[in-house]
Amino acid sequence: MTALLGALTLLLYVLVYTPAKRLTSLNTIIGAVPGAIPAMMGFTAVQNTISPEALSLFAILFFWQMPHFLAIAILYRDDYAKGGFRMLPVVDSRMHMTGRQMVLYSLSLVPVSLMPALLGMAGVTYFIAALLLGIAFCGFAAVAARTKTRADARQLFLASIIYLPGLLAALMIDKI
Repeated sequence: MTALLGALTLLLYVLVYTPAKRLTSLNTIIGAVPGAIPAMMGFTAVQNTISPEALSLFAILFFWQMPHFLAIAILYRDDYAKGGFRMLPVVDSRMHMTGRQMVLYSLSLVPVSLMPALLGMAGVTYFIAALLLGIAFCGFAAVAARTKTRADARQLFLASIIYLPGLLAALMIDKI
């Protein structure tokens, strides 16, 4: 199962996501799938099945990637445009849809990030940490969506690279 997921990740990344960057602004959503599959692979290596716990990690990575990569796409909007990549901030000139998606995915991440606690993978400590981290992350996404500035996109990007390790650390610490 783990080998199949690894092969699927490679095929989706190379044959679907990479060409999609030049074809559609949905490329970030497409790329989030192979980007999130590796989170399931640890579970499948042990359980040889795609369990609800594995799917919860997949969902966390999937929803986290969207505001993370949209922030990057705002920061490098001109470079992506010059390279012919149809990133959402390139085709969404006023960045209204980009902002809505950053907020929507960050809001969706909050309940998704609580799933490990609801599935018994973690306890109250993780639940509280996930909730607080999620609320803070949503705040950064809301500011970036409202202002549409590179500075606030950079702040969202930085928040995203603090959020994910913080969330995963809380998941590990909760088990101690």
